[in-house]
Amino acid sequence: MSLPNHFELLATDGAARTGRLTTPHGVVQTPAFMPVGTAGAMKGMHWREIRDAGADIVLGNTYHLMLRPGAERIAVLGGLQTFTGWNGPMLTDSGGFQVMSLSDLRKVSEKAVTFRSHIDGAKVELSPERSIEVQRLLGADIAMQMDECVRLPAGRDDIERAMRLSLRWAERSKRAFETAPDGYMLFGIVQGGDIPEMRHTNARGLVEIGFHGYAIGGLAVGEPQAVMLSMVEETAPALPVDRPRYLMGVGTPEDLLESVARGIDMFDCVMPTRNGRHGMAFTRFGQINLRNARHANDPRPLDEESEWPATRDYSRAYLQHLVRSGETLGAMLLSEINVAYYQHLMRGMREAISQGAFASFRERTRADWTKGDIPPR
Repeated sequence: MSLPNHFELLATDGAARTGRLTTPHGVVQTPAFMPVGTAGAMKGMHWREIRDAGADIVLGNTYHLMLRPGAERIAVLGGLQTFTGWNGPMLTDSGGFQVMSLSDLRKVSEKAVTFRSHIDGAKVELSPERSIEVQRLLGADIAMQMDECVRLPAGRDDIERAMRLSLRWAERSKRAFETAPDGYMLFGIVQGGDIPEMRHTNARGLVEIGFHGYAIGGLAVGEPQAVMLSMVEETAPALPVDRPRYLMGVGTPEDLLESVARGIDMFDCVMPTRNGRHGMAFTRFGQINLRNARHANDPRPLDEESEWPATRDYSRAYLQHLVRSGETLGAMLLSEINVAYYQHLMRGMREAISQGAFASFRERTRADWTKGDIPPR
């Protein structure tokens, strides 16, 4: 399989990078945060809100979509973009993480992972070849290799076994992807837990196989932030400079800021919408709990200087009322507020890197978070 480079590195500032990734369904400006549409939809949000917030690309979950409504059905209906109405780039994961996290009864072999569907208990086999087939049926602009992700902490033997199996599956995933049309991409996934030498070994093996981009997997699975960032520091320099780097399943705004500082280009996480559904807002003042009684009589918005209407125009008192009353609108508004803040943060990082001012942007952003929310009236 030829491996044309669809990624253009535009500027660097220290280890931080900004670039442009061209896909069959549009251009992705990096650093980029991908909102997660687990089953082909954002929980509580319209696609137009996702686009208006500034997202270039979204993520779909192979595991969930292959079980319901089924990859073959989606293919007949025109692929994910046509089926869902999202007309921009999409990345799909391999399904491996969901098998680990959702399926209690699973068996991993050299051939495949076999598990019971969490929907109806049906027995399902997911091999590297089937994972790629499903992602191609979905029509994802970017597909991920099949891998095995282990939760941390884990023993050295288990981490090494999963890492080496993932490397063999990477070769099979690439072979299965060879018939993909031009422009579509396959990313390899670096595993290795919290052991630097295994991260290095896996990265070297993946680079030798050759992929359009490279992800760092197996983090944000139970380890402290310091461990996660140290693994990013170990792994990112071992990946090709001219290919996009994707840190999977991460994370908080601070995680994003610190990982970009270490050379990461792409992220995904359910946190903006999940936390929004639980009454939490992300702003330039840090995370704000709208369930807190201090907001009950506060007529001010979350941030009167925000460019996002819901952040700027709704009072804290009203948002708190919606959250405490269990109104669906509360979850919807906070989800869009959070997604918009994440995109605002990414845009700010891209601009700062382009201007050679990332260090001051990072310091100023962290200072605002440390200062915390504005005091109540």
